[in-house]
Amino acid sequence: MHATSATSPSTRLREPRHPRRVLLISLHGYVAAEPELGRPDTGGQVVYILRLAECLGRMGSKVDILTRRFEGQPAMERVDDQVRIIRIPAGGDDFISKERMDAVVPDWVDNAMRFIARRRIGYSFVSSHYWDAGLAGTAIAERLSLPHVHTPHSLGAWKRDSMDGDADALETRFRFTHRIAQERRIVARADLVVATTPQQAELLAGPAMVPPGYDDTRFYPVSEASRALTKHDLGLDGPLVLALGRMARNKGYDLLLRSLPHVFERVDGARVLLAPGSSEPSEGEQQQIAGLRGLARDLGVEDRVLFHDHIPDGALADHYRAADVFALSSRYEPFGMTAIEAMACGTPTVITTEGGLWQMVRWGVDALYANPFDPAAFGHAMVNILSYPRVASQLSSAGAETARARFTWAGVTQQLIAALDTRRVRPTERVNGLGGVPSPTASLADQRSSMAIPWLVPGS
Repeated sequence: MHATSATSPSTRLREPRHPRRVLLISLHGYVAAEPELGRPDTGGQVVYILRLAECLGRMGSKVDILTRRFEGQPAMERVDDQVRIIRIPAGGDDFISKERMDAVVPDWVDNAMRFIARRRIGYSFVSSHYWDAGLAGTAIAERLSLPHVHTPHSLGAWKRDSMDGDADALETRFRFTHRIAQERRIVARADLVVATTPQQAELLAGPAMVPPGYDDTRFYPVSEASRALTKHDLGLDGPLVLALGRMARNKGYDLLLRSLPHVFERVDGARVLLAPGSSEPSEGEQQQIAGLRGLARDLGVEDRVLFHDHIPDGALADHYRAADVFALSSRYEPFGMTAIEAMACGTPTVITTEGGLWQMVRWGVDALYANPFDPAAFGHAMVNILSYPRVASQLSSAGAETARARFTWAGVTQQLIAALDTRRVRPTERVNGLGGVPSPTASLADQRSSMAIPWLVPGS
């Protein structure tokens, strides 16, 4: 393997203020110019990558998004004049889940380096997303002596501690011990770490805090008359709660269903539109949805829960606007992009206290939040919105204003560039949530050796 760079992180961050070409790495899921959201491992992170790339492009950069090629996907795809997706093969042609992606990262890195060398591409910095891409970003940045900006999006330690269920089964499925060890090494070696939520910032102790963003050209409030017309056109008249997203256990749709008796006994005619899953649901997704239907029957609410197929991206805004409440009931949620999109559309929103967003909004002003593991509390939060027009009006107007003020993609991208420009290098000794990071008094060589990712060590 190639030897790691001996250049210090602070030196390597001295880059042009407006970089000419940027490398973004996002390995898992179906990364595409028009992604099919809801497919396996394809959700908010893919949107984040695309919107960040587009904004960097509008600011004058050329952007390459490197991902894994599988299932016969094209090797290259244009997003726009400034942004392209480059798919690098590794590990065969089958889909690989994000929990298992690290096994093919060494081959992927070798293939990516060959592609970069053949094309003689020069990058200003590497931006990696999630821990699988963090492994790849570490290797590529060190081989090319480039600054490495890593965005975890979620942390294994937090996810492990936030999930209920059998600990051994969760360890087998999510490989938390291995993931946490790798995340610790990635964070220690990165030049800049970007947290997307306050909880991540606390665990990482000292990164740049840059939240995800939303597309304000698509998600924005409309008049009450327009909302009513949209609701009627969709056949959704009456008090309506909306919940949507990928079909995954951490999304907490079962917790939402358990809160509904508390809503339906207090709000006449209320219904819930539940749209989990993808455009091509797998057998596992179909089984989970069948389980939710069974739970609705057991709870006696099946006649008031409208199970909807996957809602395509282009129809999301209208569905947000048709709803009287948007509910995010995740048992674990790194951020909660759907909630921000709903708020931006002026839809009163109830979010979970088991995620990253609730600390970034004002309770009773921008949104309501409750613990989804307390069905009565979560249900009563929805009741407050459906029963009191003044509460709904307050959340609608302030929620949309806060979304525009804090979470647009242009603002998010500017925050990221500002973090680079001010040289906010990651202190290696402060990783409270991950632990075991070398002392800042150790030499750089000692630090890199003690934190080495095995296949990055020279001669390994």
